[in-house]
Amino acid sequence: MKKYTETNIWQNILRILLGAFMILAAIGHMTVQREEFQAQVPNWVPLSKDFVVIASGVIELLLGLVMVFLYQYKVYVGLALAIFYVLIFPGNIAQYLKHTNAFGLNTDKARLIRLFFQPVLILWALWSTGALKVLIQKKPNQ
Repeated sequence: MKKYTETNIWQNILRILLGAFMILAAIGHMTVQREEFQAQVPNWVPLSKDFVVIASGVIELLLGLVMVFLYQYKVYVGLALAIFYVLIFPGNIAQYLKHTNAFGLNTDKARLIRLFFQPVLILWALWSTGALKVLIQKKPNQ
């Protein structure tokens, strides 16, 4: 798989913006929003909630920095970020099912609406990095 593909100006702007959001989220994981992120970790996760929040914050920081600064790896990081969004989705579902207030989401309606934004983030990560184009163009025998 190609690690780099040409992207247009809008893809580049949105890739950098998404990377910046990831960096800000990472900072929140490790500082002022730590407890809110812990509330999203499902009870069935066999690790400390604090460890999960810190580890996911480190991953977000790394992905965000690569999205912004190492554009030559943007296809790989787009795929990695999309997978990351899939992996953290159970936390969003748990927040909805447990009726957990966090991040200003204090109604079931607000928490439900948030669930529909996860696919948007996945597509944003894939499209803005050119990973979606690479995936579509990839032939089965390659």
